[in-house]
Amino acid sequence: MLGRLAAQRFREIRQVFRQIPQAPRLFSTALNYHLDTPDNNPDLPWEFTEANKAKVKEILSHYPSNYKQSGVIPLLDLAQQQHGGWLTVSAMNEVARIIEVAPIRVYEVATFYSMFNRTKVGKYHLLVCGTTPCMLRGSRDIEDALLKHLGVKRNEVTKDGLFSVGEMECMGCCVNAPMITVADYSNGSEGYAYNYYEDVTPKRVVEIVEALRRGEKPPRGTQNPKRINSGPEGGNTTLLGEPKAPPCRDLDAC
Repeated sequence: MLGRLAAQRFREIRQVFRQIPQAPRLFSTALNYHLDTPDNNPDLPWEFTEANKAKVKEILSHYPSNYKQSGVIPLLDLAQQQHGGWLTVSAMNEVARIIEVAPIRVYEVATFYSMFNRTKVGKYHLLVCGTTPCMLRGSRDIEDALLKHLGVKRNEVTKDGLFSVGEMECMGCCVNAPMITVADYSNGSEGYAYNYYEDVTPKRVVEIVEALRRGEKPPRGTQNPKRINSGPEGGNTTLLGEPKAPPCRDLDAC
């Protein structure tokens, strides 16, 4: 009896808070807690599309039936792709229902990993690497060029809904610093892409943005025409021939 009364009181309080206009929150605080909004509250229905339900089944097939919760990360990723690059509380609740855990277990994962977006992002979410090697190579200038060109602040979405700019720590390609990643949600989960653009300059990132705006797909990887992948600019100057076998091993006998 007391439990039902407490639950009813909680729902009444939550309804009151929903009616209070919410001031914009910093992206960092939005990662840590949830406030109901008209487009993000547990009363909104959410489910995977028919195509993605088949993917859900395929994902869960990789885990024992009594360990469905092991699929929480790939299922959240699929939900984020379907929902345009961010996770609503209803989407997280649906994942919790599928893997048969309490919703808090899913919230814990979604709020821990920075690749899960808890607020809206653009159809093209641009992430600038901010770790030391990229910073030393001018990543702050890269970010400034993007923000100035798009007329937004970090983690804001452009008025046309196409672009947002964020920061990521270490994309794992320091030899090609500075670099950005483009998470492409423009075609939902079916056309989702996550591409690296390396050796970028302030001028080049603006060109990439405009190419994306035109619906083009800029070539990913290094943007330095003098490099091949992560090789040195101008080509190799050492190790130009076939390596000699070590004298202590008979490779033909292997």
